[in-house]
Amino acid sequence: MAWNSFVWFALAAVLLWLGSAFFVFGFKKKRIADLLAVLGLVVLGIFIARLWHVLDRPPLRTMAETRLWYAFFLAFLGVFASLRWKYAWLMAVSCLLACVFLGIDLAKPELHSKTLMPALQSYWFIPHVTVYIFSYALLGVSCVCSLKMMYKSRSCGLDRDLLKFTDNIVYVGFGFLMLGLLFGAFWAKEAWGHYWSWDPKETWAFVTAAGYLLYIHLRLRKNAVWAALAVLPAAFVLLMVTWLGVSYLPGAAMSVHTY
Repeated sequence: MAWNSFVWFALAAVLLWLGSAFFVFGFKKKRIADLLAVLGLVVLGIFIARLWHVLDRPPLRTMAETRLWYAFFLAFLGVFASLRWKYAWLMAVSCLLACVFLGIDLAKPELHSKTLMPALQSYWFIPHVTVYIFSYALLGVSCVCSLKMMYKSRSCGLDRDLLKFTDNIVYVGFGFLMLGLLFGAFWAKEAWGHYWSWDPKETWAFVTAAGYLLYIHLRLRKNAVWAALAVLPAAFVLLMVTWLGVSYLPGAAMSVHTY
């Protein structure tokens, strides 16, 4: 099975992304760093495509599979930010975070069955999960940017360009998050007969969305910049609980989102 070769693809991607970060922070060689980061994306993308082919289904069912996509999207957004806005530091940090998620998959391999339960055999499956994971990656990048601004402000003041970039990332990420919620509601109606049931995952998704909506509202007030920036790391913690932590909560045993 393709998953058995994951270790080699993962190690290759991790080494390329570590090398990219090294050339950013150690030698300030942006072109080489960009090339290495892109090669890491290609390696992981080939593995995801191969896994999809072998499983004969989208690799989006298990937690390990979603971590693959999250690592890919994080690195992709980092490369895009480096090529479009020259934020090589953001590419380096995004690649390092992607390495962390690949490392978790290496440490906690999971069995990957070809079979999808009936509820997952829906045309909403791919758009719902993919849009959600992409939004998580966007909002993860916004958290990195907020931490960068709060750290730099102690000596250099507020980076207005980075603040504008962060705002736009949050707006786009929040839009995808809401789109994922909408797709999920339509899927739930098709599978279980109702759009929303306050399942633990749904409840935490609502709380997470409220956290990012709070950031957007605070940014409408010119004197609340620092409060808004402080919200992003807290909202990202809520996001991680929604994605990774809900399965460990006592009330999640009966959740339809436990996987």
